[in-house]
Amino acid sequence: MTGAPHIPVLLDEVIAALAPQPGDVIVDATFGAGGYTRALLDRGATVHAFDRDPEAIASGRNWRETGENPPRLILHPRRFSEMLDAMTSSGIARVDGVVMDIGVSSMQLDPSSRGFAFSADGPLDMRMSQAGPSAADFLNTAAEGDIADVLYQYGEERQSRRVARAIVAARPLATTGELARVVRKALGHHPGAPKDPATRTFQAVRIHVNGELDELSRGLAAAEHLLGEGGRLAVVSFHSLEDRIVKRFLRDASSAPSASRHHPQVAGRDPVFSRIAKAIKPTEAEIARNPRARSSVLRSAVRTAAPAREAA
Repeated sequence: MTGAPHIPVLLDEVIAALAPQPGDVIVDATFGAGGYTRALLDRGATVHAFDRDPEAIASGRNWRETGENPPRLILHPRRFSEMLDAMTSSGIARVDGVVMDIGVSSMQLDPSSRGFAFSADGPLDMRMSQAGPSAADFLNTAAEGDIADVLYQYGEERQSRRVARAIVAARPLATTGELARVVRKALGHHPGAPKDPATRTFQAVRIHVNGELDELSRGLAAAEHLLGEGGRLAVVSFHSLEDRIVKRFLRDASSAPSASRHHPQVAGRDPVFSRIAKAIKPTEAEIARNPRARSSVLRSAVRTAAPAREAA
């Protein structure tokens, strides 16, 4: 594996939001390199760690071989949207905290073999789970209109139709370098510009291939059902599409239903989250240490005693 080691973003702020106590049961929904998990274990919590990436799970299992893996760490090689079913199968009905670090990790970004980035040429893959259709499969078979929709919706690419047309004309595409060159040519690339024009396309295709936004919505709903009264939710997101989902979820979950002709009052339903914290962003010092923290945002809240929403 190449590149800098993964550095957990907003670590102190996340731990403060979760306020772990010895004996707490906490779900690390996005285990990755285990940065949050290590800090939670150090504070005496039991951690159920989820990750669909087999390399992340294998790395966690290696802790046992080096004597670092205490019995308070339980690894789940599953999507975090499945946390409710997984914890129920483990005999655990309620947990004290859930933390999510949304998006792609350095473990996935840095190795060119994973195909998430265009900093080094590699296979056009982008699959977190390393299973199912790859980015190349999608881009080489999808209709031009479908590609354009993905680029617009998930990459907020204003010239999505132009880029999609260029992609279809250049098919088949096999590597990240090929895709980046096609996008740059379609949009015009000026060396030294603050942002490479291929960035939006890579983000969009990655989100689509992994179903990331749907996964986030389902994961938040699962956390709502799994957290006990007083349980804490902490979510770190990295771009506006993710943060918008988290912000809307917490707004709706912390508000009593409005009584209006458009939104009739739902009898007996109370807010399921309270103490919604103000969004926290990294300090300049953290950004200097870890430039990938620049766009991160932490939102957190505390679970009330109200029953989880059936529609969640």
